[in-house]
Amino acid sequence: MDMIETKALEFAYPAEEGEKPVLALRGVDTAIEKGSFVVVLGHNGSGKSTFAKSLNAILLPCGGKVYVEGMDTQDEACLLEIRRRVGMVFQNPDNQIVANVVEEDVAFAPENLGVASEEIRRRVDDALAAVDMTAFMTHAPHLLSGGQKQRIAIAGVIAMEPECIVLDEATAMLDPIGRQEVLSAVHKLNREKGITVVLITHHMNEAEEADRVIVMDDGRIALDGTPKEVFTQVEPLRTMGLTVPATFMAVARQGLFFIPAVWILALTLGLPGIQMAQMVADLLTFLCSVPIQIWVLKKLSQPQK
Repeated sequence: MDMIETKALEFAYPAEEGEKPVLALRGVDTAIEKGSFVVVLGHNGSGKSTFAKSLNAILLPCGGKVYVEGMDTQDEACLLEIRRRVGMVFQNPDNQIVANVVEEDVAFAPENLGVASEEIRRRVDDALAAVDMTAFMTHAPHLLSGGQKQRIAIAGVIAMEPECIVLDEATAMLDPIGRQEVLSAVHKLNREKGITVVLITHHMNEAEEADRVIVMDDGRIALDGTPKEVFTQVEPLRTMGLTVPATFMAVARQGLFFIPAVWILALTLGLPGIQMAQMVADLLTFLCSVPIQIWVLKKLSQPQK
């Protein structure tokens, strides 16, 4: 079942006087399956953030349609329900934190929806537990790290009990530790609660464990498939200014050696040779990477002109 569907989706930001609007989205056709973990990649200006904001009616199409579980985002009568079902987490957590105490911040949205006090208490406790922030319940948000703040922002969205969470560059301002904290939290929500996750990012390695990867370029979907299917398209990614994650490159290099190693060692040594093939492939991969690492270190050590 589809959580979100777009049909020939187009969007253009207002142009300056005397200029024609430029389409940020150009006929995007896609469907996001309920319960899936989808990563949307693309360079700056590719349309990925515009696409994200279209998924819960922050931005409305100038052409085509967006449906959230069958509800048209342009139908004002459905707006509140659409935004309840599809929660948004933005780049800067400080822009989403509104209270001086963590638990009060997480309770803010349910309170404004008129949820009963007992139910709010349950939702706050469950949301903080889901992102491993229960211990910080009575803390002041401004004293937390960037990753912790972003997890509080996610908890605030969870308290609305959405069926889908869209994270628009939510890890962009975080250090590696903060990024890992946020990624672990959203993967846990997807895995344990079945919440659909749409992660917008320019960090290629954040897509490695996704169910599906969408690559956007010039307002269109350029590539779409599993991480393996997308990241084997090295040349198309390069032309779009994107690079393949290091782990995929390592696996690819290893694969070049592993298959010949199996053949040669199996023919000469039999079963022990097959068992040795992985070790030999690992060694050859390492030996081939050493000259590259030395070259990079030399370049980095050269004085800047």
